[in-house]
Amino acid sequence: MPEPAGAPLKLAVVGHTNTGKTSLLRTLTRDPGFGKVADEPGTTRHVEGTRLMLHGEPVLELFDTPGLEDGIALRDYLEQLPRPAGRLDGPARIARFLDTPEARGRFEQEARVLAKLLACDAALYVIDARDPVLSKHRDELALLADCGRPILPVINFVHSDNRRTPEWRAALSRLGLHAQVEFDTVAPALDGERQLYTRLGMLLDQDRNAGLERLVQDLETQRMERRRAALRLVAELLIDAAALKVPGQADEAAMQAAAQALQSRVRQREQACVLALLSLYNFRASDYAAGDLPLTGNRWGMDLFNPQALRDMGIQVGKGAAAGAMAGAAVDVMLAGLSLGTGMLVGAAAGGLWQGGERWGKRLLGRLRGRQELSVGDDVLRLLAVRQCLLADALERRGHAARDPVTLQGTGADSLRRGPLPSPLRDARGQPHWSACGDDYQPGSAREQAIGLLAQALLEERDTALRGQGVDKNVQP
Repeated sequence: MPEPAGAPLKLAVVGHTNTGKTSLLRTLTRDPGFGKVADEPGTTRHVEGTRLMLHGEPVLELFDTPGLEDGIALRDYLEQLPRPAGRLDGPARIARFLDTPEARGRFEQEARVLAKLLACDAALYVIDARDPVLSKHRDELALLADCGRPILPVINFVHSDNRRTPEWRAALSRLGLHAQVEFDTVAPALDGERQLYTRLGMLLDQDRNAGLERLVQDLETQRMERRRAALRLVAELLIDAAALKVPGQADEAAMQAAAQALQSRVRQREQACVLALLSLYNFRASDYAAGDLPLTGNRWGMDLFNPQALRDMGIQVGKGAAAGAMAGAAVDVMLAGLSLGTGMLVGAAAGGLWQGGERWGKRLLGRLRGRQELSVGDDVLRLLAVRQCLLADALERRGHAARDPVTLQGTGADSLRRGPLPSPLRDARGQPHWSACGDDYQPGSAREQAIGLLAQALLEERDTALRGQGVDKNVQP
């Protein structure tokens, strides 16, 4: 029976056992908890469903089905069934099979798949690109074709070293399945989701395709909003870190204690940013090992204030950070990734700025009493910016079927590694009340404006990097 106008498109996700059907659904729904994913075959034993919503209305219903296990034997069985008078079309042959005892016994798994496909508008046939093309796959496709529904082959795991993608493409074309799509559920292409739904729409009539077109447009809008939100989270972190000042007495022990306090605050603030990014992209904090930073065990595990972490990210290390020595207190100097902010105070006093506000007066008074201020050094700010931007980019490209920890490529964000810091960060240096990590935090419109400008600069940096890779900045996964 045809679906009523406006009814959601029903899509069965089918294929051989252990090809990544549940993984595909996790990535399409951005739900890492959907179903069960494991390396052993036959993990999904019954049909599970989910919906994709658009403005509160269901636009697509997706059904995860059990793996096809014995297509060869089932085709042989169908050939042995008594033939009724007259010819039966494919769906009628499948319906006749579903009424047999074997559909509730030996071929129960296959029967569940075929029954669900008969109740759907189309199917995604998921293929593991690492598998050789075998006769069992051809028999499975013949059985699915008998259901009389459009079938779009989805070639999974196309980034694997032992992939057989050309063999699969040729075999599918020989079977008349010329509309195909490559979609790696672990690391989908930036435009992978759009390609999948566009190819599927080519197999459907115009009325059924209209919902897919609206879904694709909405997914692209959401993706842009997530990208902007992610870079705003990074901008807020950087403003907080740049503006942070931690006071201490001008003796070595007190300054070391102040340095430890500042480092702890910045580490915790970066940790909060990491968790916020994971939540934004609907990933779990449990994906990462415990520690001062969540990504221990790889190059992210380097402590934020370790000079080697800076070098690994291609950031030039200041002399103070490299040597760990304290220079004079009259100018900004580096100490294990920290900067003494007294030079700014002396300039403020000379200009009489402290008389215009209580904050400057308190800071100058502290300076006259022998107190110093520590701030985060430029190289550490660069490290924060680079690896948070790389994390946001990695999460944007990561499929929700991925089970390995996030890995960051040490490329991209080149302008953040060198050259002058963006002007909002330089402005934040003189505004310690902008830092949510500080003791005198006072949010206001000036801070919000600086965050907005910095987020826009980070977005432009990312778009420039994408254009350098030959990718349309508006292309969405």
